[in-house]
Amino acid sequence: MNAMTDLDRIGISIDRISFEKSDFKHSHRDEGYTFHMVEKGTVHIEIDFNRFEIRAPSLVYMHPSQVHRILHFEHITICSLSVKDESLNPEYLTLLDQLAPTKPLYLEEKTNSTFLAIFDLCLNFSTQSNNRLHYSLLKDSCNTLVAFMISQFLGKDKTQGNLSRFESMAKAFKELLGKNYRICKSPGRYAEKLNISTAYLNECIHHTTGFSVSQHIRERIILEAKRLLYHTDKSVKEISFELGYDDYPYFSRIFKKSTGMSPLAFRNKNRD
Repeated sequence: MNAMTDLDRIGISIDRISFEKSDFKHSHRDEGYTFHMVEKGTVHIEIDFNRFEIRAPSLVYMHPSQVHRILHFEHITICSLSVKDESLNPEYLTLLDQLAPTKPLYLEEKTNSTFLAIFDLCLNFSTQSNNRLHYSLLKDSCNTLVAFMISQFLGKDKTQGNLSRFESMAKAFKELLGKNYRICKSPGRYAEKLNISTAYLNECIHHTTGFSVSQHIRERIILEAKRLLYHTDKSVKEISFELGYDDYPYFSRIFKKSTGMSPLAFRNKNRD
């Protein structure tokens, strides 16, 4: 976990940084909801085991749960903003949780110009520590920037405002799964929380995704297991307990069935 340092007291980190060459490749999570806009250059990055080549001008959004590492870059300029949940508008916080995970977004010229104008305003307010309204100015301007960025990611999906009943239920299930996968592993429990039958929930999820509710639950657990195996030094037993399995040999069998290798084999392979 990369802890926030800049303006940590108010839960906001903002900066524009230029690098000549990559000199770090460690994997980590960010403490806040994080956006990186590649203003100049190209970055090769891995996010949750998916690799991306990101060319300027592009916007990357990473949820605090996601792990990532820089693979390579040269001669780049990055505009970065990270905000803890307590400094975010609650509506934006909900949308950010719903968005993740999402792919990097290329910015058209007009959109890029608007982003840079708002970002420069935020960056300017971040330096005005003697202003009696420093925190309010910074928080409000950063929330404006976050809202603008969210609007761009939502704009990629033209169906957001016209979801079918099945799609709405799948979206609600995804939100519940993200919050409860460690403690709730039964399709019936999710159906109960959504006030529908298990059969209807499975029908909704299979219709919209092609997979069963059980498969989604298992894959969400396996993703978090991969993150912990790769980016921490916790033992398989510790990871098993953290993910809600008291019987860690059983957890290992589930992991192997899903990935084709044991947890330790996965860790060793990806750390080579």
